[in-house]
Amino acid sequence: MYNFCTLFDSHYLSRGLALYDSLNKSCESFHLYIFAFDEISYEKLKSYKLKNATIISLTEFEDDELLGIKPTRTPAEYCWTCTPSTIQYCLKAYKLDHCTYIDADIFFYTNVTPIFEEIGQSSIAITGHNYTKKYDQSSTSGKYCVQFVYFRNDAAGISALKWWREACIDWCYARLENGKFGDQKYLDDWPERFQNVHVIQHQGAGVAPWNIQKFQLIGQRKIQDKKTKEVSNLIFYHFHGLKYKVEKDQIKVQAPKFDINEEVQKEIYLPYIKQLVSIDHPALNMLQFDFQKLTLPQRAILPIHFFLKKITLLQKIKYVFIKSIR
Repeated sequence: MYNFCTLFDSHYLSRGLALYDSLNKSCESFHLYIFAFDEISYEKLKSYKLKNATIISLTEFEDDELLGIKPTRTPAEYCWTCTPSTIQYCLKAYKLDHCTYIDADIFFYTNVTPIFEEIGQSSIAITGHNYTKKYDQSSTSGKYCVQFVYFRNDAAGISALKWWREACIDWCYARLENGKFGDQKYLDDWPERFQNVHVIQHQGAGVAPWNIQKFQLIGQRKIQDKKTKEVSNLIFYHFHGLKYKVEKDQIKVQAPKFDINEEVQKEIYLPYIKQLVSIDHPALNMLQFDFQKLTLPQRAILPIHFFLKKITLLQKIKYVFIKSIR
């Protein structure tokens, strides 16, 4: 049994449900502890009666220390602050032997077992950003990504988790200050600071917009390193920065400004967007989806967007991927 926890509010509900669905397909045995960060998400999640999930409200979870600093943080900063506390809560309240925090905007494509086989008896496991040279933000965002963080319920794991929780309660803001940034830069020295820490090496764990350029995509489930030619299963992709909004006759999804080629758009992004749309708008389930590329004038300066144009309810929807030209 693999134990996971995540946190999100109603704005990320469809992502959280997509995450849960992906775990159902990629794990033979798992349990997901979901921390609902507002009443809307809590009530909706409870109504779904998810077989392999436990829904936890803020009322159950928040303690005096968290409530004390909550007014000093933005909603995003407060979520980051709470990350280590969610893991700690699960280990204590449910007497788990391990728990892995996962971001709500990741999606699993293949079996997670290779990651846990690699972790073995480690007390802590983290994933690197694995940045391409062009997008390396290690100095500001950190070497490691708080997207998949594993803790074993042993002395080394609990000691490190306690340190991280206290550090985040003391300082966790969306700015770079004295070598700190949110909850993430704290991880930079963990392999040296703590005992029994493993940095996950599987290249299919933590594929994201800032490193997808390193790989050749082979369908939806395999990637090949362009330099070494090593082929690996794509275990999970991190849909960082994806924003989803319905506007009249269009559904717009804004993605971060990274080079994302047409193959990745079609094989990775569009199916994920389609799943979010089907969760948020069940009436659109009958629609078929076409992909269309738009060529921009050289002087155009726009954010990356996906445009999902609704023709009629029973006709086709067209996606158009618009890339920044800098």
